[in-house]
Amino acid sequence: MKETIGTSGLIFNEPLLWEQGQKGRCALSIAPGDVAASPLDDSLVGEPPAFPDLSEIEVVRHYTRLSQWNFGVDSGMYPLGSCTMKYNPKTNERQASLPGFASAHPLLPQELSQGALQMTYELEQLLKEVTGMDAISLQPSAGAQGELAGMLIFHAYHKSKGERRTKIIIPDTAHGTNPASAALCGYKPVPVKSNEQGVLSAETVAAVMDEDTAGIMVTNPNTLGLFEDHIREIAAIVHDKGGLVYADGANMNAVMGIVSMGDIGVDVLHLNLHKTFSTPHGGGGPGSGPVCVKAHLAPFLPVPRVIKTNDGYALDEDHPESIGKLHAFYGNFGITLRAYSYILSMGPYLKKVSQLAVLNANYIKEQLKGTLHLPYDRPCMHECVFSDKIQQEYKVSTLDMAKRLMDYGFHPPTIYFPLVVPGAFMVEPTETETRETLDGFIDSVKAIAAEAREQPERLHAAPEHAKVNRLDETEAARNPCLAGCPTDRTKEYIKG
Repeated sequence: MKETIGTSGLIFNEPLLWEQGQKGRCALSIAPGDVAASPLDDSLVGEPPAFPDLSEIEVVRHYTRLSQWNFGVDSGMYPLGSCTMKYNPKTNERQASLPGFASAHPLLPQELSQGALQMTYELEQLLKEVTGMDAISLQPSAGAQGELAGMLIFHAYHKSKGERRTKIIIPDTAHGTNPASAALCGYKPVPVKSNEQGVLSAETVAAVMDEDTAGIMVTNPNTLGLFEDHIREIAAIVHDKGGLVYADGANMNAVMGIVSMGDIGVDVLHLNLHKTFSTPHGGGGPGSGPVCVKAHLAPFLPVPRVIKTNDGYALDEDHPESIGKLHAFYGNFGITLRAYSYILSMGPYLKKVSQLAVLNANYIKEQLKGTLHLPYDRPCMHECVFSDKIQQEYKVSTLDMAKRLMDYGFHPPTIYFPLVVPGAFMVEPTETETRETLDGFIDSVKAIAAEAREQPERLHAAPEHAKVNRLDETEAARNPCLAGCPTDRTKEYIKG
């Protein structure tokens, strides 16, 4: 294969902060104060933390070197299946940093927040057009909270009809947070299995759908990267029993401009702006998980709602059937602003985004078919799922291959998920990767598969060139180090 982008070149060693500095060093100079010092009562404060004394250059170099150990989507391909780790165009960051938006205080009165309210209102209208839904709230702060909002809307809807339903149908190809969101709202998850094609059968849903079931939570495309072909029939079955259909929209990157969720029977849909609409993803957030509904569920959306009036835009609290407030103010505004910038930048090319994402995933699927086991050999959507079934003959696992990919300069894909595929190796390239990058990834996986046959012990020891070698994950899980100052064992891990 061609030379890989992985390298064992210049990698800075960096000691722990506690191993640097000297007593009395300070990273900043503070002007003399005009207020008399007043020492704190030690009995209230306790022992101060053992922070090291560092100079400014020590602090700057420490974090600069640590940043060079990091890997992000700006560094290279980030093929995490089910996550849509796509590139974030820098123009979105520019719009989000405009002083009128970035410096606006959330407690400003509405008449001084017209620009922010207009952006919010217009983003909701754009997302309605993309999804085919009738009403939207941007308030949920992440995908999981969007799911929670959906389940609360389910509950509010059935309550308004004088019903108390207790169960939610959850396919085995749904996102892992779906059953948790249902259970958090007091529903009992009812698991159902996908068929031999990796999708739901209408007969399977019909067998468990009854008048005590509030509805179904489907992920479409599902976590196998396959479109739920029978979604219309499934929705009709659920609706005939008075239930609702919830769609997890985390995989919308495959169907923008192609599938109208509102037209295929979906009643509630959440989106992940930090996936599909190219806002920052990872590192704990913030995210954004708008909840979208059909018209008959609009009264239950969170408040406040952004409305357009004769005088401009306003926040409307007058919705007595609302599930209430989910987030302070009106969601994670900086994230929604980035999504607004992305949608306006792309315009009608949002459809091309999905087409290219699907093309890239199918290209990887076809190129690696035979090198890795492909449990569902059919056209995929935005991601493809392999397994380690072929490599098991050489006692090489999915984990071994994922660790070895790091030596070739690629972030590992999602592994061991979805659970319906043992040893899953789940790849989502997104639309932003070039043919050359995809070929480099494919060549690397093929080279690793050859190593699995010829040098399996090399994969067992991978990664070879990473700053930190393979950790003892069992030890870390059973005996985590939670103290402020690291133990000698932790230092040993960090230094490899």
